[in-house]
Amino acid sequence: MPPSQKRPRRYDPARTRTAVLAQFAHVRDAVRTLTPQQLAAPSGLGDWTVRELAAHITMALSHVNQTLGLPAPALAKPEVSLLEWPFTTAARAPRIADDTAERAAAAPDLDALYAEVAARFEALVPGASEDRLLATRVGAMRLGDFLVTRTVELVVHTWDLNEATGLSVPYDRQALAACSRLLADALAERAPGGSVEVRVPPFAVVQCVQGPRHTRGTPPNVVETDPLTWIRLATGRTEWAREVEAAKVAASGERADLSELLPLMG
Repeated sequence: MPPSQKRPRRYDPARTRTAVLAQFAHVRDAVRTLTPQQLAAPSGLGDWTVRELAAHITMALSHVNQTLGLPAPALAKPEVSLLEWPFTTAARAPRIADDTAERAAAAPDLDALYAEVAARFEALVPGASEDRLLATRVGAMRLGDFLVTRTVELVVHTWDLNEATGLSVPYDRQALAACSRLLADALAERAPGGSVEVRVPPFAVVQCVQGPRHTRGTPPNVVETDPLTWIRLATGRTEWAREVEAAKVAASGERADLSELLPLMG
């Protein structure tokens, strides 16, 4: 993948931190309402039960807590950028599955687990610099960047939880925005160019795919969809053809088929 020629998008760390906590709180409130039968039901994610999915969601914050508790890596710069992070997830799937099973087995009281994780996050994160390096599983990352990745983890798994349980857990607007923007920018990183404009109103617009670049007026190749459909496409929760057929994606122009580029995350 060629390096990006554009300056990376900046995210306000305080707003991102608030969004992460808000989405986590939405999920915690929903998990409290689940019956033992609902928790034992399939999650739709491999062999995980809903209970294991709920336990896994806490790892979005606990990974931040754990890495902040370690010495900062003795490096001059990060090893993994924010835009590289989405492409690192597939290789970690087996280890994540093992860790999730262990966490679920060790946490008989899910609400106590959520409370403990949130309290530690609130105690550790506000006082840390956004440029502080964290030794994450994929390599050293800036805290500010890693917090943005937490919005992806939380928003995507909120959708998974809703699908598995029939709940309507809400999405924090700022978390949804950060998640949508990161995944849109990752698409532009994977397929740099200016022949296709991808619109995810009201949060993101990016240009991608090599070919003739438009300079004014309406571009000849346009893709437009809503944030949640975009996130589902980018993370493999749905397929391009299905969403085009359902009119959830509008794609015009001979280069506007993104099916070969999706999903971005495994």
